[in-house]
Amino acid sequence: MDARAITEEALGRDPGPLTPVHSRSHEVHVGADVVVKLIAADGHTRLDREIALAPHLPPGITAPLLASGRRHDIRYACYSRVTGSPPRMDLHTEREALGLARQAIERLNALHSWTPPEPARQVLAEVLDHGGFTGRDALVKAIENTAGHIPQRVLDGLQEIASRAPLHARSTVPVHADCYWDNWLANGTELTGLLDFEWARFGDPLDDWFFLARFSGPHMHAVLALIADETKMPLRTLQAECEVREASHLIADLPFDTPRVLDLLERLVAGLWHEQ
Repeated sequence: MDARAITEEALGRDPGPLTPVHSRSHEVHVGADVVVKLIAADGHTRLDREIALAPHLPPGITAPLLASGRRHDIRYACYSRVTGSPPRMDLHTEREALGLARQAIERLNALHSWTPPEPARQVLAEVLDHGGFTGRDALVKAIENTAGHIPQRVLDGLQEIASRAPLHARSTVPVHADCYWDNWLANGTELTGLLDFEWARFGDPLDDWFFLARFSGPHMHAVLALIADETKMPLRTLQAECEVREASHLIADLPFDTPRVLDLLERLVAGLWHEQ
């Protein structure tokens, strides 16, 4: 994919040097003031979803969309480059990590309280196979399908987690649904943006609180306590809700990365979310 030619044509100007960066789902190139995402036209359609949402999202929450479209067999989106880089939570002190988490909670609260216009509402309402928690019955069925593929002690632990799961997950507010720390940008201890709205949908704020806490590295429980305090949610309730969400995501990932997922499932059923 000729990122430079596509970007120059889309913007009508020379974008300057573009450097490829790692991405799990697209080809991504970064310039001095622009970021371009590319994917084959016959690839997944999540970039189209992000492009459709971009003009309507609350101001200041993510990178502005400059141009998008197709060039031959390539779909592309060009964004203004937001300053900063993904925070490495393992390199931050607890105080710094909590400062970043508090800013993230503020931005996510703005997203959760956003009233999307009809075009964005239609996109957010589309049904996605997101691998997250949708309700107790679906989780129980997914756990039953793992029988014979995971140790019995892990199966028993997952069934115990499922027994505490709510009957249904809410799907009433806009959520990012993938807001782990690699999708945030920060300048030092100042949060500057939230990227990659490809999985955004109507959901439950807990879908985002799970990602924010779980990927906070050594500060997971401190961030979890902060979320409980900021949202006025009982910590035990938050722990249980995050637990069922991790179970759902891990079971969905089990066929694709079995050894890693089995290790994470062992930690989950051993009480990861309830450690202090």
